[in-house]
Amino acid sequence: MNILLTGVTGYIGKRLLPVLVENGHTVICCVRDRSRLNLGRDLASKVSVVEADFLDPDSLAAIPEDIDGAYYLVHSMSSHSGDFEDMERKSAENFRDRMNRTQVRHVIYLSGIINDKNLSKHLASRKQVEDILGSGRYALTTLRAGIIIGSGSASFEIIRDLVEKLPVMIAPRWLKTRSQPIAVRDVISFLERCLGDERTWNRNFDIGGPDVLTYKEMLMQYARVRGLRRAIFSVPVLTPKLSSYWLYFVTSTSYSLAVKLVDSMKVDVTCRDNDLAEMLGIEPMPYPRAVSLAFEKIEQNAILSSWKDSLISGRLRTGLGQHIQVPKFGCFKDRKERPIRDRERILGRIWSIGGDTGWYYGDWLWGMRGFLDKLFGGVGLRRGRTSLDDINTGDTLDFWRVLLADKAGGRLLLYAEMRLPGEAWLEFRIEDDRLIQEATFRPRGVWGRLYWYMVLPFHFFIFNGMINKLTKSP
Repeated sequence: MNILLTGVTGYIGKRLLPVLVENGHTVICCVRDRSRLNLGRDLASKVSVVEADFLDPDSLAAIPEDIDGAYYLVHSMSSHSGDFEDMERKSAENFRDRMNRTQVRHVIYLSGIINDKNLSKHLASRKQVEDILGSGRYALTTLRAGIIIGSGSASFEIIRDLVEKLPVMIAPRWLKTRSQPIAVRDVISFLERCLGDERTWNRNFDIGGPDVLTYKEMLMQYARVRGLRRAIFSVPVLTPKLSSYWLYFVTSTSYSLAVKLVDSMKVDVTCRDNDLAEMLGIEPMPYPRAVSLAFEKIEQNAILSSWKDSLISGRLRTGLGQHIQVPKFGCFKDRKERPIRDRERILGRIWSIGGDTGWYYGDWLWGMRGFLDKLFGGVGLRRGRTSLDDINTGDTLDFWRVLLADKAGGRLLLYAEMRLPGEAWLEFRIEDDRLIQEATFRPRGVWGRLYWYMVLPFHFFIFNGMINKLTKSP
């Protein structure tokens, strides 16, 4: 079958793609920014890619007409503009209209569990999208999931941050809210096995694991799996706004995402009874097993996708391509060069930078900058990195976004997503037998210029120390 896969750079889409290819489907990957799609050699030869922006209906003409099925995995939950409901509505309408002009017979939409009358804005928006998609000329199957547990998922990483960092938690009262978590590999199984199955057409199904748990129970069971002793107390005095700040400061989530998560956490998200799992031959795994499998992937450094690598985790509002040209005029620059002898060793060090490895010099200063960034509403350093030794275009790297990762060409280009009175780039490139390390800052107004001169003494020590460590002989 010819399958259109949207959201392929997202958490679920990255994991669904290789499954569809392995099952023999011809997959058309629909992306807004082609540079963010890292397929690898095996997949690159087996899929085709089209660029389209679902908020721009004219761009959807790039989607071919001869498709049999399509996955709609597009969400705007963390839109910085605050109007994610309107963005989701327009995206769904444009997608539906384009699908009506193709040969598609079956569309599958991954939504959230919405069987409660008092829906959060996030879940109400998902229901609106479902209604819009359901008005098309094709058959629609909607799978409604609650909390998804897997290495790199937003929900799992928040639970992980809370339990690993806090021996004692004073938490909001929404800890008593019930949910029915599901393992990410079970979500992928449901998505894949529904494709083309006419028994699922024009129906919606709640999908979840066998365990119905409160958020407190999820935290405590996670602690038991990890062999940790934790105490959790809930208090009624934390307002939704304070709860959002609590999540934001303790975990790696962005504030905008924390607000929407807290809004959703006030509502029970448990599954209605249905026979989909039996129909498709799927036996969802229990929550503790899902946590254990997630940690197996983490310990093996085999995380396939992470919510942090989505643009929703940072401050970029446009595609990577609009920032990849480092400006030359009206900027401050810190450029350093060092001779090198072993190119591969230097590249290995560069490709391991950030996260647990740190920045090779003055890590406490980097940590302080991350703390200040978090204090003023930025992303801070807690996003870390997805892989210990691999970097791809579009990845997050602490408070940087990877604009270009060309190991063969010896170039790594990062864009700052921290709070700044301007824009900043950090580049490493190898030319002949020299490593060039260049920091570029384009100030915004007088404050931007003052900021550069204020941090200039720190830059001297940090950047000088960093390139010395990178090029130091073993």
